[in-house]
Amino acid sequence: MSMTDPIADFLTRIRNAARANHRKVDIPASRMKVTLTKLLLTYGFIKDYLLIRDSKQGIIRIYLKYDEDEKSIINGLKRISKPGQRKYVGVDGIPRVYNNIGLAILSTSKGVITDRDARKLAVGGEVLCYVW
Repeated sequence: MSMTDPIADFLTRIRNAARANHRKVDIPASRMKVTLTKLLLTYGFIKDYLLIRDSKQGIIRIYLKYDEDEKSIINGLKRISKPGQRKYVGVDGIPRVYNNIGLAILSTSKGVITDRDARKLAVGGEVLCYVW
């Protein structure tokens, strides 16, 4: 089965696992997905991750984070720029997700970074997704 949007698949797997209260989720690895996972870990949306090497492309095992009431820390994930309709913004148009409670993840000339870092570096780019 061919996949036209691997980032949307990545977000959907995390969203579904969080809604089903799973402790971990396995996702086929790629450099972009590992970078997104590192950003989620850095900003406290996931507990940890493990990169499992195999004979194919590898697997990212993401350990989801829950609060004391067993409610997922990740309330929502939304894909913004899609293969059929890319969404680019300049430095003045970088979105704020839920009044800076959430993150917008952008692909820029400086790499894949969050909206906060993009404002500091004064770069725009492609808005990949929102996380809150």
